Amino acid sequence: MGVDTLTRPAVFLDRDGVINRAIVRDGRPHPPDSAADVEILPGVADALARLKAAGFAVIVTTNQPDVARGRQRREEVEAIHARIAAQLPIDEFRVCYHDDADDCPCRKPRPGLLLQPPAFDLSRSVMIGDRWRDIEAGRRAGVRATILVDYRYNEPGATEPDLRVSSLAEAVPWILEHAGA
Repeated sequence: MGVDTLTRPAVFLDRDGVINRAIVRDGRPHPPDSAADVEILPGVADALARLKAAGFAVIVTTNQPDVARGRQRREEVEAIHARIAAQLPIDEFRVCYHDDADDCPCRKPRPGLLLQPPAFDLSRSVMIGDRWRDIEAGRRAGVRATILVDYRYNEPGATEPDLRVSSLAEAVPWILEHAGA
């Protein structure tokens, strides 16, 4: 990356529902089935460009338990990431392929994906997600702020974010004012 990451802030982003459209079934979000099904949400490219210009690393942190469940192939998840990376300025994809029963330290709501090397200045970093697991992972990692892209999914949301927004683009002005440099 060229910059000492320990002094650089990051914006950690959940994937489905934050940068690409999640498939909602029975009030719950699911990932796209293939790279061909990926739809980047409106305003995301500009939002990420503004964050990068402000000096943030852009790190996608995503749980992909359908691999452990046998519903998705790892190669397809990687193809989805390649398609996203071809369209957006993503520095890194950090993926947990496990299910809850695997007791993995990187599966959100645990903070492992945010804490793995390279490490960033968490006191100036932000976690943005569309589910309680994302917000809780950010809290446990000790980021400066957690932001929920609120779709009002049909699931518990016990962890309160620092900010609720309707899109990543809506979050950027707040991030530039309250976090980072």
